[in-house]
Amino acid sequence: MGIPSTVFPVVHCDSDSSLAASAIKSVRTAVSVPETELRRWRRIFDVNSKIINGERYLDPDSFVNAIAPTGDLSKIGKAQFAILFKIADSSKRGLVSWEDFIVFETLLKRPDADYWMAFQFFDVDNSGYIDFDEFKNVMSANIGSDAIPFDFDCDWVKLYLGKKNGAHVLGYNEFTQLMKGLQGERLRQAFKYLDKDQDGFIRPDEFKRIILEIAGHKLSDAVIDRLPTLCTLSPGQRISYSEVIAFHNVIREMDMVERIIREATASSKDGRINQSDFLDYASSSSRYSLFTPMEASIIFHFAGRGNGDQRLALLDFAQLLDPRWVAPHDAVEAKKPTATSTLHAIAHSAYSFIQGGFAGAVGATIVYPIDMGKMQNQRSTVVGQVLYKNSIDCARKILVNEGFFGFYRGLGPQLIVPPEKAIKLTVNDLIRSRAMDPETGRIKFGWELVAGGTAGGCQVIFTNPLEIVKIRLQVQGEAAKAEGAVPRGAMHIIRQLGLVGLYKGASACLLRDIPFSAIYFPAYGHLKSDVFKEGYNGKQLSFMETLAAAGIAGMPAAYFTTPADVVKTRLQVEARKGQTHYKGLRDAFVKIYHEEGFRALFKGGPARVLRSSPQFGFTLLAYEQLKKLFPYPWDDKPRRVETALTSRPDEISKIRARNALKILLDVHGDFGRRAAASGNKLSLISPKLYSKD
Repeated sequence: MGIPSTVFPVVHCDSDSSLAASAIKSVRTAVSVPETELRRWRRIFDVNSKIINGERYLDPDSFVNAIAPTGDLSKIGKAQFAILFKIADSSKRGLVSWEDFIVFETLLKRPDADYWMAFQFFDVDNSGYIDFDEFKNVMSANIGSDAIPFDFDCDWVKLYLGKKNGAHVLGYNEFTQLMKGLQGERLRQAFKYLDKDQDGFIRPDEFKRIILEIAGHKLSDAVIDRLPTLCTLSPGQRISYSEVIAFHNVIREMDMVERIIREATASSKDGRINQSDFLDYASSSSRYSLFTPMEASIIFHFAGRGNGDQRLALLDFAQLLDPRWVAPHDAVEAKKPTATSTLHAIAHSAYSFIQGGFAGAVGATIVYPIDMGKMQNQRSTVVGQVLYKNSIDCARKILVNEGFFGFYRGLGPQLIVPPEKAIKLTVNDLIRSRAMDPETGRIKFGWELVAGGTAGGCQVIFTNPLEIVKIRLQVQGEAAKAEGAVPRGAMHIIRQLGLVGLYKGASACLLRDIPFSAIYFPAYGHLKSDVFKEGYNGKQLSFMETLAAAGIAGMPAAYFTTPADVVKTRLQVEARKGQTHYKGLRDAFVKIYHEEGFRALFKGGPARVLRSSPQFGFTLLAYEQLKKLFPYPWDDKPRRVETALTSRPDEISKIRARNALKILLDVHGDFGRRAAASGNKLSLISPKLYSKD
């Protein structure tokens, strides 16, 4: 049998030296000895052990640090792993020596180590068998007197117990199967115990009590809080035995539930599925139907927070799939005290404002020549006289009268003062973050409109003074050419207008900016998510997709708010001799309509679209890129659905240690905590395998 050339490449004497070196490296890699098992165990032991009486030992805490999985994706408390300390401490001195540790690690190499260790916990007398009294005493001691009683004399237990020397005993193989079905029997007995009138129903609080005892470690706090709501699936405000069994089946098959949900949402066009999609995919991806309609209804009930008829994305199922799941808002509140949280929010908004300022400056500079043409085309005319035939004529005359730099007259104030777009972007982000659903991260369309409209309204405080100064600077060039007037600077215009004058036309500015932003931001968000599929299977938009979404969203927003922009410009331009004077917002609308017709209200509309669409396109593109390149240092990372299926595999020995503890927790949710505090003696004696007589 030959050696594959991919491992040992063929090298000739006249081969290139780099190829020869690669071959030698491959040989060294193939024959190199990795860190030996004993050396790795020794390293773990030395890192965690303490010197006691001149020797190194692991106490319960350091033992847990040595064997507990890192970043465990479950609700099992790290302290609960102390139950396994009693198995490793064969000498019963409260310390684990190096010899004890390597025996324990060797045990974890067994493919059935989880059940093997669980057997040791019940085999108190180290006989290799578990008799009826041992099983009853160990289980009773660990579930506590306050737990729902368990009938040990039931036929189900007797089915698993064989006879050894006239006594009922349980061998290892029988024990493994008993433990696998024990939770179901406990569920049946608990329901029967709580169903006092034997009508087949229990109260919601009783259902919650059952689930907390046998499966609380498998569910997130959000699902646990909603357990009583299972009664809403059927009339009567009570829960039937079939619903309890269906819920238990969902928990038991949670790994398969997750696989189906992940694959079904990934193959869905919109990244969402409903109950029918779930059942269809489950049927097509397995040999038999794994889930009943009732079980699917329960899955969507808890994922949809009571509304199981909607289409749900993977993130909606997070609270059901991930037992550590916490609502984003609650997680942030738990991390930070109120005062710190407030300072954090202020700092985050300030950081976003600075980024928005830079982004706004980029967008404004790129499209400023278009803005100059738009404004000149919208300004008032002498009655019976047309200054510009269209936008192209306007651009030509600006170039002739003022030269190339005439297109950038008035740009200074927008770059010196914090750009208006910074206010708009910051306020929109702030309101959206506050209105966002704390569990799903979504926002209702009505709140999208409110966030955008409020952002547009807030910017007027800064925008109106900027624009009136900008507009008067823009018209000075043409006036200086036509009338020989001396151009004045921005400070002269500010002193001339005064504080009140700087807000002339503010009502029209509000009438323009509020609906503009209310249209723009929701359109931009939905274009990204619904058209370009941002976030779908982790997709991030490309440079051009972001630019396209931002640009397209600006088109309807700009054009439909043109009448308000025309009126604002007329009110803010200093009227000269022969030009129409306007007293206010309503007067301007009426006079423009009567003197110039309805079409005059949309003067500069195309130029406004040509300006606003690319301006917001480049502004939002710059803003998004700045947030990616320079994210807020203390911001929380976007939530993902992380479970054991998506995590990096841990060492198999640590996984088996965790699984052993899970088997015991299935008996009772506090099993590990109770056992860790008890004084039962356990050893690593091998259990005997036998068949029932």
